[in-house]
Amino acid sequence: MPDGEPPATIDRDEGLWAFSELLPVEQRVTLGEGWTPLIESDWGVQFKLESIFPTGSFKDRGAATTISRALELGVDRVVEDSSGNAGLAIATYAARAGLDAEIFVPADAKPGKLRAIERTGATLRRIEGTRQDVTDACIETIESGTDSRTEREERGAVGAYYASHAWDPAFFAGTATVAFEIAAQRGWSAPDAFVTPLGHGTLFLGAYRGFRALQEAGWIDSMPRLLGAQAAGVAPIVEAIGGDPDPAGERNDAADGIQITEPARKGQIVEAIETTDGDAVAVPAAETEREHDRLARAGFHVEPTCATATAALERFQERGVLTDDDDVVTALTGSGLKVS
Repeated sequence: MPDGEPPATIDRDEGLWAFSELLPVEQRVTLGEGWTPLIESDWGVQFKLESIFPTGSFKDRGAATTISRALELGVDRVVEDSSGNAGLAIATYAARAGLDAEIFVPADAKPGKLRAIERTGATLRRIEGTRQDVTDACIETIESGTDSRTEREERGAVGAYYASHAWDPAFFAGTATVAFEIAAQRGWSAPDAFVTPLGHGTLFLGAYRGFRALQEAGWIDSMPRLLGAQAAGVAPIVEAIGGDPDPAGERNDAADGIQITEPARKGQIVEAIETTDGDAVAVPAAETEREHDRLARAGFHVEPTCATATAALERFQERGVLTDDDDVVTALTGSGLKVS
């Protein structure tokens, strides 16, 4: 990470790769991802419109860097497990790079997302059971292997690469660029708080790493408080920090994109919350659905999971975590045009 003053100008036509000096991965594939708008809203916060990426979610940030890393390693196939958005991003960037992709998804995932994944030419594996069952099936496939080492060597290929949005450091290098962009768009100042839906924490932790790197470099003066919105009934981070994981007494199935019972980097997420004096709350289904409708009426066609973040704003204010005077950025993480 360079020290001193931030750059006076940035070529935004380069997308997130405009920050190549801050990235540990060399660009090898791109679809023009990055520089999503940062706009004012009727919620009294700024919205970071991550929903308008090429595949409709912020996961393109991590997919661009992860598939670039896979190309560096010379693999011929990538494997991923996902509830939809990450799988579509990995499949799309793999297709762009000429790599085969195998995507494991819940059998009841949104049909629109599954059709989009299949159209990339990826092999789609529908798994019955919980979201954890999907991950377990994916890992089992990678560990068992469908071809022998000798067969792979004869083809001159390395084999399958677990392009996991929950584990791969290259993915988090990509999601860290959300912090770089927000700071640059605000004249190299950080907001008081950054709010995002929270499942595996890929955007949450990416933002933490990005803002921390900027502060260490002296490009921003302070770290924002990191605030996560989880689905009621599936809120392990809220429970870990002593909050109420189920305030409505029922599971929030509307926020399907963050239904993660065992986040892969749970300890790191809790540490990021504690380090930044942040917080996390569980949002009931009724509040997610209310906010989803409200966002649509305001012109934001996002998936229901996004609405957990705007619904959480009211809960954070009730808890005294946020005030009307706080300068807040909220991420709208996924498009609602592919969820039917």
